[in-house]
Amino acid sequence: MAESVTIAVDVMGGDLGPAVVLGGVSQALQADPDLHVVLVGAAEAVEPFAASHDRTRAQATTEVIEMAEHPANAVRTKKDSSIVVGCRLVKEGMAQGFFSAGSTGACLAAATLVVGRVKGVKRPALGQVLPAYARPCLLIDVGANADCKPEYLVQFAQMGAVYMESIMGVENPRVGLLNIGSEDTKGDEFAQRAHGLLADSVPQFAGNCEGGNLMAGDFDVVVCDGFTGNVCLKTIEGTAKTLFKYVKDALMGSLASKLGALLVKGDLSALKAKLSPETYGGTPLLGVKGAVIVGHGSSNEVAIANGIAVAATTVRANVAGVIAETVARTAAAKAAASGEGEAAASDAR
Repeated sequence: MAESVTIAVDVMGGDLGPAVVLGGVSQALQADPDLHVVLVGAAEAVEPFAASHDRTRAQATTEVIEMAEHPANAVRTKKDSSIVVGCRLVKEGMAQGFFSAGSTGACLAAATLVVGRVKGVKRPALGQVLPAYARPCLLIDVGANADCKPEYLVQFAQMGAVYMESIMGVENPRVGLLNIGSEDTKGDEFAQRAHGLLADSVPQFAGNCEGGNLMAGDFDVVVCDGFTGNVCLKTIEGTAKTLFKYVKDALMGSLASKLGALLVKGDLSALKAKLSPETYGGTPLLGVKGAVIVGHGSSNEVAIANGIAVAATTVRANVAGVIAETVARTAAAKAAASGEGEAAASDAR
């Protein structure tokens, strides 16, 4: 029997409306008998569903943060929005995790300002699991921190390694730095500085990862600043959609190709599912207390259900706790090394 977990779900988030979110909640509840859900949103959306479904309760709210709103301002002014209230439930212990397919920026702001950072974490980061060829790979950061310092990437690597071990079951995940070449000397000053820090502080660090190797599966975690990661992620998603359009056009081009398409229809559907972001459910925000998972705005019922499942698994694996232990251990080792260095210098004098 799995550990009982309560996840707050933003019913107002997503482009497809509350009905789709609630459909995803229903699937998640059916798949996990130990899952409990707090439905956060407008009373007319959440109360009827909660009344007719076990292991759910309604948390009515009166405000919604729209996609186009300034994230931080909206979080500060809309205290009764579904995103802010959902994060508040996690902070107050009424839920252990939060899932939303609403505004990514607002989720980041609310998670940081309301839920709070894990002690010692300088910047929380978004990590996206990519369907790399050999095995899935976590790209981190993909948008939480457009401007980074090299030392932030060390913590991104540590948090990403914890996630891949705890959630994806990867032992000793290989960590790479997204760069313009595989050699240690490649990249600008930022990349070279980050490479040195990663090599010194992250035992699983395996060197630079070029953009062309990101989807090969040579690394389990690839770190970068949030600006680069976001551009990279959207380029991959856009390329995948375009390729499928080309394949569809080719298969529909003639009678012979249409007949061939029937023969490979099942294989193509399986490939599409493997490449779809819906399979992984959402993007974890690592470095905050509790589990916060951000879904695509276009998430369908399957993606919503998978995102809620990821949130529950993240809670059960105590990812936030393991990250806290990892960061504290690294800080202690750094402090000890610094103390030894100062002692040696004092003896030399």
